[in-house]
Amino acid sequence: MAFKLNNPPYMVDNLSTPVYHVDMEDGVMGKANNNGTIIINQNTNPDDIPKVIEHEKVHIDQMKRGDLNYDHENVYWKGKKYSRADMAEGAKNLPWEAEAYKKVK
Repeated sequence: MAFKLNNPPYMVDNLSTPVYHVDMEDGVMGKANNNGTIIINQNTNPDDIPKVIEHEKVHIDQMKRGDLNYDHENVYWKGKKYSRADMAEGAKNLPWEAEAYKKVK
């Protein structure tokens, strides 16, 4: 069962968002975790890393606002449940991704 933190233990800024470089599947550049951390694919081009972090920080902010959450099976956006099995994660037409792509160009 998923749960939502009322007062997330993170803030959105460069000083308090831990960023880790890890081995990730091909095609994935980064991920915002619901614990307030960001992971970046260790194979990401160094020139792309600032934009990837900014994109993932939008998702951190969405979680902080209570608009976005996820578990292994679903993504929850503004009270609506989206099955992860039925979506192309990272697709620009997903509402939480549309916001991130719009803010980071």
